[in-house]
Amino acid sequence: MNKPILLVEDEENDVLFMRMVVERIGLKNPLSVARDGREALDYLRGEGPYADRQRYPLPGLMLLDLRLPYVPGLAILEWLRQQPAFAQLPVLVLSSSDQDADVEAAYRLGANAYLVKPPLVSDLERRVRLIKRYWLDTEGPPAGCAEWQAVIVARPSEKVKDQR
Repeated sequence: MNKPILLVEDEENDVLFMRMVVERIGLKNPLSVARDGREALDYLRGEGPYADRQRYPLPGLMLLDLRLPYVPGLAILEWLRQQPAFAQLPVLVLSSSDQDADVEAAYRLGANAYLVKPPLVSDLERRVRLIKRYWLDTEGPPAGCAEWQAVIVARPSEKVKDQR
């Protein structure tokens, strides 16, 4: 069985577009959605309605928005990386923010990658295809992968190094 992708996203349109893209590209991994930070933590902890791991198995990948009701995405990421059970869970931040402080904090707290939400569904589809290739079909992109580097936001400190 393909492990689910946990999309932590409160914006209904973004959830709809993600579902549409997942269906369009024929992704076999089921898409589970947590619509706020508390719901995401309940899902990950297996609490409340998420206690049934047959219905709500642990995710194989998490797509995490930062601006969430109740518990912000960075707090979820910080909690997650303190849990030994989730040490290997790939977490890709998918946010509308490209602010250096958000990017730096996400990487510092253990995000595997940081992507900015694209304005077009076609661009989202391209990103999801790359996520499938590099995070679902393999265990991450190879070092220096130009195709992957083109869609992620680099750490601000890496941008400075590249400009030297």
